[in-house]
Amino acid sequence: MRRIGARPGSATRRTARVVALIALACGAAFAWAAGGDASRVPMPHPAIPSSAGTKCVRDTEFMRRNHYELLLHHRTLTVHEGIRTKQESLANCVNCHAGSGGRVTGSKDAFCVSCHAYAAVKIDCFECHSDRAAPSLASVLKPDPLRRAASLASVAPAAAAPV
Repeated sequence: MRRIGARPGSATRRTARVVALIALACGAAFAWAAGGDASRVPMPHPAIPSSAGTKCVRDTEFMRRNHYELLLHHRTLTVHEGIRTKQESLANCVNCHAGSGGRVTGSKDAFCVSCHAYAAVKIDCFECHSDRAAPSLASVLKPDPLRRAASLASVAPAAAAPV
């Protein structure tokens, strides 16, 4: 016999709500007992190459939260006002933070990719800019024996043809 004013299936909905609340409470209790951070993805700590300087232009926490604002400010100064500085330039960041492959992107452990993947933020800097560190002056000036031989051969006088 149906109660007057009761809707069909209301007892089923009420039971489902109670079960959902109990499951939610149990999940919260387990998370609290496990230390609270057991279900969170661990924050990445990208390796900083030993070739990098001893100190960044700003402290780590500031850079983690505000590096994009610094890059935008530097872009405005450079593009709109013609002021070029190296302290907070993207090229300077890449030169310090490029990993063993010489890049800040390209693998999941690369400096920029590891944090941007964690934060689910697209990196659009490198659609125009290079993600590779600039070669060191020593590697640019180092003589390449094959290139030197090719340049000497092109300068050498041709031998006289036999008559």
